[in-house]
This record gives sequence, C-alpha cells and structure tokens, in this order.
Amino acid sequence: MREAGMPEAGMMVTMADDTPAGAPADSEGRVVVWRAVGRGAVVAFALLVALSVAEAVVDHNVTDFNDSGWIYPFFVGVLASYAVGGWVAGRTAPDGALTNGALAGVFGFVMWIPVRIVIWAVRDEHKGLFTGHAPVLRLGQIFGHVVIAAGLGMLGGWIGSRVQRRSTASRTGAAS
Repeated sequence: MREAGMPEAGMMVTMADDTPAGAPADSEGRVVVWRAVGRGAVVAFALLVALSVAEAVVDHNVTDFNDSGWIYPFFVGVLASYAVGGWVAGRTAPDGALTNGALAGVFGFVMWIPVRIVIWAVRDEHKGLFTGHAPVLRLGQIFGHVVIAAGLGMLGGWIGSRVQRRSTASRTGAAS
C-alpha cells in the first residue's frame, strides 16, 4: 500500500514547472545582487577589522603571541566573519545565495587588506610587504584567504537563504 502523495512504482517524478532551476535572484533577472553583496561584504569587513584590532592589542600585551592559545580564537573569528558576511548576503538575496555569499566573503577580505597593511606598517619593524622576515601577507596566504572566504561565504549564504525562506514561508503560512 502506498502513502498519499507518493508516486506509483515506475512513475517518473519531475520538479514543478512553476519553480524553474536557475531562477533569477532579483526582478531584473540577475543572480548577482550587488546590494546584497555590498551589505555582506561590509559586515564581513567590520568583523575582520574588529578582530584585527583586538588581535593587535592582545599581541602587544601577550608574550610570544604566536605560540600562545590566543591565535586560535582569532582564526576561528576570521572564518566566522566570512560566513556571517555570506549569511547577510544570502538572507538579502536568497535566490542567488551561493554566488552573493561567495562574493560578499571575498570582497570583505579584499576591503580588509588595506587595514591589515596599515596595522602591519604601524606595528612591525621588519618592512617587507610580501617578502622578508615578517611580511604582511604572503601570496599563498592571500590565495588561501580568497578560497576560504569564497567557500565560507557560500556556506553562510546557503544558511542565510534557508533561514530567509523558512521565515517567509512561516509568515505566509500564518497569514493564510
């Protein structure tokens, strides 16, 4: 005996025609919604700046910061910043959540680079922007940040879009 709503054996099941795959994210047919990307990038940037300042203060007051346990919470904070930026973008534009979330995370990182350079220039006496004893960012670090920012931005965007869709569904369900 089959349950109600379940297809019969051998019956082809397809998606409904009213929600095509790859539907546009905004009313103008674009997947990238720059307002959503901008909002997410600004949030990620603000979190990264706050973490950078806090890290500089802790580094100044802790002996041998790189070998202390303080480095791990700041690292997790950077990762969370990318995901939160993506989450904001995904909530703002749920139909293009992965794209907008990835762009928000990457642009948040790109906006943070000048701040990181200024903090490094003020604090470090070993001047070498990309080389030397203590460079501000090595090229491999930049690449790694871009990949991680995009990936966690996508994850945050996906989560944000799911939250937005559930919120919208519960409001429309309560209104009917």
